[in-house]
Amino acid sequence: MKFTLSWLKAHLETEASLDEILTVLNRIGLEVEGVEDRGAALAAFRIAKVVEATQHPNADRLRALKVDPGDGNLLSVVCGAPNARAGMKGVVALPGAFIPGTGITLKKGEIRGMASEAMMLSAREMGLGEDHSGIVDLPADAPLGESYVRWAGLDDPVIEISVTPNRGDALSVQGVARDLAAAGLGRLKPLERPAITPAYPSPLRWEIADERACDYVLGRAIRGVRNGPSPKWLQDLLVAIGQRPINALVDVTNLYTYGLGRPLHVFDVAKVKGSTLTMRMAREGESLAALNGKSYALTPEDGIIADETGPEALGGIIGGAPTGCDETTTEVFIECALFDPVRIALSGRRHDIRTDARARFERGVDPALPRLGLELATWTIMELCGGEPSEVVAAGEEPRWQRSATLRFERLAGLGGADVPADEAVGILERLGFTVQARDAARVTVAVPSWRNDIAGAGALDQHPSLSPERARAAAEGCAEVEPEADLVEEVLRIRGLDQVPPVSLPVAGIVPPPALTPKQSRAVLARRVLAARGMLDCVSFGFMEAKVAARFGETPAVLRLENPIAADLDQMRPTPVASLLLAASRNAARGWPDVALSELGAAYRDPTPEGQLAVAAGVRAGHTPRHWAEPSRPFDAMDAKGDVLAVLAALGVPMAALQVTADAPGFYHPGRSGVVRQGPKTVLATFGEIHPQVRGALDLSGPAVGFEVFLDAIPEPKRRKRGAPDLPAFQPLRRDFAFLVDATVPSEAVLRAARGADKALVTDVALFDCYAGDKLPEGKVSLAIQVTLQPREATLTDAEIETVAAKIVAAVGKATGAVLR
Repeated sequence: MKFTLSWLKAHLETEASLDEILTVLNRIGLEVEGVEDRGAALAAFRIAKVVEATQHPNADRLRALKVDPGDGNLLSVVCGAPNARAGMKGVVALPGAFIPGTGITLKKGEIRGMASEAMMLSAREMGLGEDHSGIVDLPADAPLGESYVRWAGLDDPVIEISVTPNRGDALSVQGVARDLAAAGLGRLKPLERPAITPAYPSPLRWEIADERACDYVLGRAIRGVRNGPSPKWLQDLLVAIGQRPINALVDVTNLYTYGLGRPLHVFDVAKVKGSTLTMRMAREGESLAALNGKSYALTPEDGIIADETGPEALGGIIGGAPTGCDETTTEVFIECALFDPVRIALSGRRHDIRTDARARFERGVDPALPRLGLELATWTIMELCGGEPSEVVAAGEEPRWQRSATLRFERLAGLGGADVPADEAVGILERLGFTVQARDAARVTVAVPSWRNDIAGAGALDQHPSLSPERARAAAEGCAEVEPEADLVEEVLRIRGLDQVPPVSLPVAGIVPPPALTPKQSRAVLARRVLAARGMLDCVSFGFMEAKVAARFGETPAVLRLENPIAADLDQMRPTPVASLLLAASRNAARGWPDVALSELGAAYRDPTPEGQLAVAAGVRAGHTPRHWAEPSRPFDAMDAKGDVLAVLAALGVPMAALQVTADAPGFYHPGRSGVVRQGPKTVLATFGEIHPQVRGALDLSGPAVGFEVFLDAIPEPKRRKRGAPDLPAFQPLRRDFAFLVDATVPSEAVLRAARGADKALVTDVALFDCYAGDKLPEGKVSLAIQVTLQPREATLTDAEIETVAAKIVAAVGKATGAVLR
């Protein structure tokens, strides 16, 4: 929102300086975006008189001037303006002055053999318009040598403020002045209603054919007008805020759009077909030739103003070119209406039309202002263009905007955080235009002024033009009682000064902030990092696949079949991410990259319930290990997958000594080269193994492949233990090796578990380091060699104590597995 300082003071009686006004604007929430001092760029220009004007001896289109800049010294100026003549007054720029319209700094020079010591300026060269037909021709009484900026009134700063979407009333100079007056910076000048006496019946009538198109509309004709350029003061006002003057009738509508926040539109009566202007919704196939030179294809959701031939305006947004006013207009019809803000916003967005009228209507205009706005516009047009007015014609019902709101004084501190005396709060509301209806020691009830559409309240909200139907119904049901009170708190604090609200820090929940991730999320992140560290590429694949492929990896119930798959071969939720990774490995192999290591943290689906969606860390290794100088490349095997599983489980805090491996892996694994990792007989933590040859064949995966799944939801959270001193025994550990002869069917985990439990006080670690089966052993037997670590704590172990512990280990392993010491 832009306005000049003088325009503001036309509505606000104040002696405040520009700096004081800017400070208060920021304090009350109307943030100042910038201040443009147009006079600074033109400060060097002076009013000068052309004493002599002759034809240039060497150029037909140039004239040689003698110019008096006001100090009596005549300057030689070469000028190409056709209106340059002796005796006229204009604006001169002396050497060293910057010319805004051309972007150059003036220097003395020579043009066609004649010296040019200065420059006579046109309006475009000064940046004050587009006129470049000649130099500026000033009145004869313009003071010679005076600053042109000061004489022309261009030393008027232009203030630009940022207006929040809820403050439609602040999109007017009157609204800004009202806020400043309420903040104690002066007195708001009242709007005086002019006395307009109708002289004849209106030649046009209104009809509201569809209430969606318009709520309420007024209109009045003025005949005998003489349209043309608006006076200089009005043009200067519009140019200062970035508007282009068009003609007097149109410029008056812009004056009140910015001055009062009351958009208006003018029709040329002679161009309107028929005697009725109808507010209705557009029909299919209709279009509007708008005033901006564009044509818009209308939809049945657009509210329009139409005559007998069709659309003549997009209501509340933009007018039509066929009925626009120009220099031939002799009778004008002024439209002043109220439109639905939501429909205005949707239509403007649909057609990408941004106008000043739309910006105000979609935020809500003052529903009590139409008649006063029409009267003021009528009076201004008659002052500038002459003519006589018709009667006022109307359609629709004047909205019932009256409503009230209640403020509890304790909420100023409880909600707003500032201790404001009750009398001061009530005084602020009254200065803003609220009227006290009832008051006691605890609260005050006020009538909300018509221009504050952002403040709801109890009353006739169902008729309020600035409320959507949903909000109106909620207010009618009593659901909007809290919001108006918060609005009143905001108004009191805002006008009192936002800088007066004491800063309060948010309460600190604890010295140490809570973790950002849940334990489940932390496990997933850690598992992904472990697999990446083991050389696996993290993948993100679809959670669905072809049903016949999914059937090879588990059950495919009909409830997990997609009703509307994105592709015919992606119609079933997958039983395991291993299936998706194997398909990815197959595609890599088909493109010449058979050796891959892929992992994914994704979901496996058992049923449609939340419990049936399992969080799984899965991986696939296909092909061979990387080539290396220290060891030959080999095919991946089940032990590689088992190593991945154990690395993940160890990182997640699973007690490794409590794990056991069984041979009942799912059917998509090789039956003799796979396993299930369990913690106890019922809790399955992971599966691993080589992929079944039939599955690999079905997926066109010719080389070796292994895979694994770690079920993250099944992993128990590690027990939290109190941190104490680290366990650092004073005695060195002792290691002893044992080789046992066992049946080939006995799992190595059974031997390790038995050795570990032989003496829990001394045995701290047991590891398998050799497995041998050959001719020197009986048939069906294998040799398992283990290393046992003994950690004494009380004293160094003697030979006898070591032999005793060794005997316990041999006995425990033999009892548990039938093994004998080799």
